[in-house]
Parts: sequence; structure tokens; C-alpha cells
Amino acid sequence: MNAIDPRPLFVRALDQAEQLIGGTDPDHYNLQTPCDDYDVRTLENHLLSVLTRIDLALRGGDPLTIPVIATGVDDIPASWKERRTTLDGTIANDAVLEQICTLPWGTLPGAAALAGYTGELTTHAWDLAKATGRLDELDQDLAAQVLPIVRRSIPAEERGGRVPFGPVVQVADDASPYDQLAAWQGRQP
Repeated sequence: MNAIDPRPLFVRALDQAEQLIGGTDPDHYNLQTPCDDYDVRTLENHLLSVLTRIDLALRGGDPLTIPVIATGVDDIPASWKERRTTLDGTIANDAVLEQICTLPWGTLPGAAALAGYTGELTTHAWDLAKATGRLDELDQDLAAQVLPIVRRSIPAEERGGRVPFGPVVQVADDASPYDQLAAWQGRQP
């Protein structure tokens, strides 16, 4: 097993996303998020696909066979809980840390895949909280721990194409961890 197990931080990111999804007022589904192509409902459906993609990748499958955005979902919180239960069972197996995963951004061991998806979940939690006016619900310590991981894994230069983020947005050195995380990924905090 790896010296640093990424699962506890990953679970915190899952828990935070689940809390935000469960607390989203359906009247907010049409609100625009900081992700240019996503309103709140589309972002939540994307997060459902992310759960399915992570699970499939950790079991040795090809996550690119799963659409980027889930469709035909009437009850997003219930679907999240169902998919989360499956994923929780998968990550309980220590072997997933060494499982070679084919991901949209490369082929990596499961531990690295979990770290990458922790960044995605944490950033999309910010997107969802920002769109729905619930930034105060975010776990700042989670963002502080995820920020250096994201900075190491997403280059500052050569954005676009294989690195699907806009240019890094400049923020103050003392900006909140979430503002720094969002800015690194090309979002305006």
C-alpha cells in the first residue's frame, strides 16, 4: 500500500459534494456555474458521471465509455447516494491504490487517480457552492490540502487541449484556499 493513502481526503471531497448536492434547491438548477458550459443541474449530472467514471477506472474499466454528463436522472441526490455506495465498496479494497487506471488525462495507478479526482470533486464543489450562494458551507481545510496536489498535477502553462482549463487567474497570496484553487483552474473567484 502507498505511504500516503489518498482515500481519506477523497472521501472528504465526496462527502462535501454529497452535502452540497443534497442541499441544492431544485429552483436553482438553471443557475449558471463558473463552468462555462454547465448550469447547476448539468454540473450535478456531471458529478454523477464522475462517480461512475471513478468506480469503473478503479475496477480496471475504461471510464471514457461513460458520458461526461449523466442523463435521464430525475432525483440527483438519490442517484448520487446509489452511485456513492458502489464507489465506497470499490475504494474499501486496498488493491485499488495499485490498480492501473486509464483516465481522460493519462494512465496512472489508482492512488494517483484518486488524488486527481479529489481535485476535480473539490473544485466542482466550489463551482456548485458559488453558483448557489453557499460558499460558507465549504471545507476550507480540504481546499488547503487539495491545492498543492492540483498545482502539481495541472501545469500553469500550455492550457487548453489536453489541459482543459483557462489561464491561471491571479489572486492575492493570502486569498482563501478555494479562491486559489479556483483561480489555478482558470476560474474567476
